[in-house]
Amino acid sequence: PEAHLTVYTLKKHGLDVVLLTGDNKHTAKAIAEQVGISRVYAEVLPSHKVAKIRRLQAGGNKVAMVGDGVNDSPALAQADVGIAIGSGTDVAVEAADVVLIRNDLLDVIGCLDLSKKTVHRIWLNFLFACVYNLVGI
Repeated sequence: PEAHLTVYTLKKHGLDVVLLTGDNKHTAKAIAEQVGISRVYAEVLPSHKVAKIRRLQAGGNKVAMVGDGVNDSPALAQADVGIAIGSGTDVAVEAADVVLIRNDLLDVIGCLDLSKKTVHRIWLNFLFACVYNLVGI
């Protein structure tokens, strides 16, 4: 149930959501329809997932990959941001940049929001430090 809401929210934030899976085409299409994903790549081998992510990156895209299995770990490592589901395999957790502790895809939204707020706070602190130093000089 949270997958549909997560995809909807990501799209509302202006992000393009793609399903890249090793599952068969029929299963992938059915799941994609249920959650609102229009671009589906099915029956993809782990090495081809990495190649697909590289192609997306070469096109100027920042790529975040969410995965939980051994087959996802190379793609998690290649992505600009690899997000592992905490209940996934140890290999996926090690390859990822971010690990979601709960088994809830809505945490992906929370992760992105927290990241944006953190970067905003860093820039704000930098600005205040510059002003403080200019006044001090």
